Amino acid sequence: MSKTGFDNEKYLQQQTEEILRRTEMFGNKLYLEFGGKLMFDYHAARVLPGYDPNVKIRLLQKLRDKAEIVLCIFAGDIERKKIRADFGISYDADALKTIDDLREAGLFIRAVVITRYDGQPAAKQFKSKLERRGVEVYCHQSTRGYPTDIGTIVSEEGYGANPYIVTERPIVVVTGPGPGSGKLATCLTNLYHDRHHGRLAGYAKFETFPVWNMPLKHPANVAYEAATADLQDVNMIDPFHLEAHGKTAVNYNRDIAAFPLVRAIWERITQAPCPYKSPTDMGVNRVAFGIVDDLTVRDAALQEVIRRYFRHACEYALGMTERETVTRIEMLMQELRIAPIDRLVVKPARTAAEECAASGKGDHGICCGAALELTDGRIVVGKNSTLMHAASAMVLNAVKLMAGIPDAIHLLSPDVVKAIVRMKRDVLIGKHASLNLDETLIALAISSASNPAAQAALDHLPELRDCEVHLTHIVSAGDEVGLRRLGLRHTCDAHFATADLYSEH
Repeated sequence: MSKTGFDNEKYLQQQTEEILRRTEMFGNKLYLEFGGKLMFDYHAARVLPGYDPNVKIRLLQKLRDKAEIVLCIFAGDIERKKIRADFGISYDADALKTIDDLREAGLFIRAVVITRYDGQPAAKQFKSKLERRGVEVYCHQSTRGYPTDIGTIVSEEGYGANPYIVTERPIVVVTGPGPGSGKLATCLTNLYHDRHHGRLAGYAKFETFPVWNMPLKHPANVAYEAATADLQDVNMIDPFHLEAHGKTAVNYNRDIAAFPLVRAIWERITQAPCPYKSPTDMGVNRVAFGIVDDLTVRDAALQEVIRRYFRHACEYALGMTERETVTRIEMLMQELRIAPIDRLVVKPARTAAEECAASGKGDHGICCGAALELTDGRIVVGKNSTLMHAASAMVLNAVKLMAGIPDAIHLLSPDVVKAIVRMKRDVLIGKHASLNLDETLIALAISSASNPAAQAALDHLPELRDCEVHLTHIVSAGDEVGLRRLGLRHTCDAHFATADLYSEH
C-alpha cells in the first residue's frame, strides 16, 4: 500500500504566509519567479508521496485577489519546437495549455513575454496567434551587456530597452516552461522600470528543489540532481549563506554562481545594498515544512533517481542527450547504493520478455515484456504477440485482475482484434500490425458497449493512475500515449524493440 509523506494543507499555510511576508517587505509589490513547474509537478509528486501536483495552483487561488501571472517563453524554444517530455508537446503548445488551465482555475494571466526575441519566424507567428486570441504579448530582446557589463545591463540600452509590463496586483508570478525561459530577466526588467520611475518593488524566487533546509545528500535533493543531470546541475552548500548567517543551506551551482551578478544588478538598480545575503535568502520555498514522514520521502526519492536513470539512458540511445548525463546518474546511484534492479517492476518485466522468447510467441521474432505494480503490491505482467503489444497485454491483464475476471474470458473479441490487425497490415500497409496500447484502449471502450466484462474492466482503468510500470524496450509512440493517458509512471530499458530505424506505431 502506498504511504503518504507530505501534508498539503500544512505546506499551503506556511507557503502562503511566507509569500505575503516577502511581498510586504518590498512595499507590497513583488516579482516572484516561479522555477520548476507551476502546474502538474509530477516530479514533486513522485518524490513527496501525497504532494498534490497542482498544489501551487491551490496556493495561487488562496492569493487570487493579490496575484497575477506573467508567462515567459524563450523565442529559441519556439523556433526549434522544444518538447516538454512529461506531456510530449512543444513548449509553445504547453504555453497555450498553461493559459487555458490557469484560466480554468480562475487565475488572471496578465501577459506572455517572448524572451530573447529577434524576429524568429515561428516566434513571430506564435505572437500573432496569441494576440488574435486576446492575449497581451511583450517581446524582450537579449539584454545588452549581459552578463559582464553591469553599466550597460542596468541602463536604457539594457533592461530599459525592453518594454515595461504593466501590472496592477501586489504579487506578479513570473513563470515559464523549462529552464532558460527568461524569467529572471523579465523580473529584473520590470524591477528596473519600477525603480527608475520611483516605484518600490522587489524580487524573490520560488523553487521547490533543491530543498534548502534539508541535508545536501538527502535523497529528495539527490533526485533533483538526477532530474537535471542533462543541465549539469549540482547541489552545493550555499557558501554565501554560511558566511552571512553561520548556517548551512542547500542550493545549486547555477544559482550560487549567478548570485554575485544578481546582487550587483540589484544594487545598481536600487542604488542601495541588496537585502539578500545569499541566493538562499532570495527563495521563499517552504516545502520541507509539509513533510510528515521523512522515511517515506526518502524511499520515494530513491525510486525517482532510478526512474531518471532509465529515462536518460533511453534518451542517450535515441541521441537526445550525451553519455555524460547517464554517467552522472550512475554516479549518483552508486553514492546512494541503489541499482536499476531495485525498481520492483524491472525484474518481472525482463522475466516476461525471456519467457516470451522461450515460447516463440513473439511478433516476428520481437519479444518484449512489461510489468505493472498495483496499489496493493501485486505485480501484473504482459508479453507481446502478433496481436498485441506487451503494454497492451499488461494493462488488460491488470484490469482483469482488479475486476475479478477469469483469464479465459476475452475482453476484446478475437475477431475484432484480428480485423484491426488485418486493416493495419493489409489496408494501411503497416509493417507491424499488432495493437499498441492507445489502440487497445479504444478497442476496449468499443467492446464495453456489448461486453459486460469489458465494461467492468474499463471501470477499473482509473485505479491504474500513478502505478509503477517497466517495459523491456523503448516504447512506441502509441504505447507512450496510452501510458501517459492512464497516468502510469513508466520506465523502460534502453533497448529498441526492433532493428528498424523507423517505427510507425
